[in-house]
Amino acid sequence: MSDFFKYMLATICGIVVLTIIGILLLTFSFVGIMASGETKVRAMDNSVFVLQLSGIVEERTEDNPLSMLLNEAEMQQMGLDDILSAIEKARNEENIKGIYIEGGNVTFDSPATAQQIHDALLDFRKSGKWVYAYADQLMQASYYVCSAADSLFLNATGMIDFKGLGGKHEYMTGLYEKIGVRYMTARVGKYKSYVESVTRKDMSDEDREQREAYLKGIWNKWTEQMARNRKVTAQQLDQLANDSIMLFATTDDYQQAHLVDRVFYPEQMKQVMYRKLGVDPDEPICQLTLDDMKNLRPEKKIKKKGDEIAVYYAYGEIVDEMMDPFYMGHNIVGKETTKDLLKLADDDNVKAVVLRVNSGGGSAIASEQIWHATQLLKQKKPVVVSMGGAAASGGYMISCGANYIVAEPTTITGSIGIFGLIPNFNELVTDKLGITWDGVSTNKYTDYETNLIFSKENSEELHYMQGYVDRGYERFINIVAKGRGMTKEQVNEIAQGRVWLAPDAQGIKLVDKLGSLNDAIAKAAELAGLTEYHTNSYPIKTDWIEQLLSGEQRLPSYLDAKLKMMLGNLYEPVLEMRLDQMRNRLQARLPYTITIQ
Repeated sequence: MSDFFKYMLATICGIVVLTIIGILLLTFSFVGIMASGETKVRAMDNSVFVLQLSGIVEERTEDNPLSMLLNEAEMQQMGLDDILSAIEKARNEENIKGIYIEGGNVTFDSPATAQQIHDALLDFRKSGKWVYAYADQLMQASYYVCSAADSLFLNATGMIDFKGLGGKHEYMTGLYEKIGVRYMTARVGKYKSYVESVTRKDMSDEDREQREAYLKGIWNKWTEQMARNRKVTAQQLDQLANDSIMLFATTDDYQQAHLVDRVFYPEQMKQVMYRKLGVDPDEPICQLTLDDMKNLRPEKKIKKKGDEIAVYYAYGEIVDEMMDPFYMGHNIVGKETTKDLLKLADDDNVKAVVLRVNSGGGSAIASEQIWHATQLLKQKKPVVVSMGGAAASGGYMISCGANYIVAEPTTITGSIGIFGLIPNFNELVTDKLGITWDGVSTNKYTDYETNLIFSKENSEELHYMQGYVDRGYERFINIVAKGRGMTKEQVNEIAQGRVWLAPDAQGIKLVDKLGSLNDAIAKAAELAGLTEYHTNSYPIKTDWIEQLLSGEQRLPSYLDAKLKMMLGNLYEPVLEMRLDQMRNRLQARLPYTITIQ
């Protein structure tokens, strides 16, 4: 018995000690995170900005304390805004001599995201500074970005994924037929193909037409730029993709095709860097990471001059309100965004607003509320839209009322259409499981939702649903016509849910100019009559301490990154199956999500 108490006491003491150690480690970790977030960084002489292209690159990110605690570097989510800001800082900081890109397994949220980093690197080189890139392997989008380097190096056993753009799209109709579920749709726009994944077993001619158009447009843009960077022709690169160089090539073949300059093992690459900087191999090189660049303190403090131009970031799916605490990804919440825009309207310090849109749309109701807020904002100061990866469907609705629209060359836009999607479980619930329905009601259509979802005969309810969608489309057409100075007939001709690449959208008056966020800011300054100005970004980012104190859930974004990396191409269809049950019935959404590696 004495041994029992002895062991029990020892166990309790062990648990107490481990708990105390755990609390201390957690405390030190948080203190370390806080200290690293507050520490200002100075660039020493012969510094290099090391851009690690690994993880997920999205429009904008905030600090995620959970991933920082778990040291999940490979799962990092990088903000496009942070990367572009870091490249600009590296350009202006005298002690930073160049940029070294470490290519890795990276996913960009859109072709335009990769294009903007590529273009920023080319602009950086105009300063006279250099860009070197090295990788063990390069997926197609990361190769495109790295092609902007002065010199591009590959591991001696490395690989380049170079095969063109495209891919298969999943159609779930056959699965639903097997389990007794059918999706009923009400849509306007022959190109509004989102519903086809659950109503067809193959691609419609209209969907194939629009996909081919924008993919060829992006590929032609990329091959043109890569050819210029690598001093070959676009036709040569296109032929390499047709020859399946990824499957059959050796590293010598990559060199002979001028895809890379040299092939090195990592230790040989280090020697190249030492020679480039002119330093002794025994001396350490001051390497600045993306996080370092966020906290970089310039030698000369730059004061903000002139009036303020607000840059408001609206990215992600447009929703009426946050779906649930564990929704994956960022949202444009209708009510919150409307309040933010009206605050900017009333802020006398803000002289113009640039609305940075990267969204494939979502709730038609929330989209219209945001559009209405832009109209009230525009009555007080100029509003210019800068389109990122996508500004389509509801994303186009919130954009079209601006004074001026600037789109990236590879922006996906348009998709002016509306749809409603209703799952019907009659065959599953009644025919297979034997559940039947009966009841009483005071009016004819009291149970219309139950009839739509569970009844075999619901043609009358579906007819009225189609009328609801038709009215939504008519409203959408009127909004675009008013914003773009066109007739309803002109808009209807180019609408129909059709997706357009930005250069094509410019030709049909959906976009005013092809350019960057900086171009949009310059236009806003011009419209506001400003000669001196500075920018501030909204909504203001919250650091991890504020997130913790406010009770914000940061776990979802961490899990989102994990799921994206684990599921790969299956991530989108799995997520869509869940979200379709949570969305507003009336949707103005892009037919698909474009994610490239």
